[in-house]
Amino acid sequence: MPFRVTVRHGSAVQRTRSATLPEALDVLEAAAREVARTSRPATIEMRVRRYEPRDQVVARIEVTGPQRLSPSVRAGVDVRGDGSMTAHVGRARREAVEEREDESALQALRRLLLDG
Repeated sequence: MPFRVTVRHGSAVQRTRSATLPEALDVLEAAAREVARTSRPATIEMRVRRYEPRDQVVARIEVTGPQRLSPSVRAGVDVRGDGSMTAHVGRARREAVEEREDESALQALRRLLLDG
């Protein structure tokens, strides 16, 4: 069974399959960089609160697999409106992936999933 990459950007959902985890992470990274490069949401003014672009998640990109019913890999990246990214593992209970000083969220996710 292949790994699945799901890109949720706005109301659009796009799913692709990759044969291996490194290939799936390459697809995830390319999609995250494209969304970060092109998305620039406006600040949302509410009566009580103001949502800056850094507070808005514009896309969630996830990789799961290789099993279908109970995948051993469930991880992803949230892309925020200012272009920053936060990596996470899990699905119902997401846990943030800690980044080291010299790495990005994408590098931290790759390190965690491939190096263990």
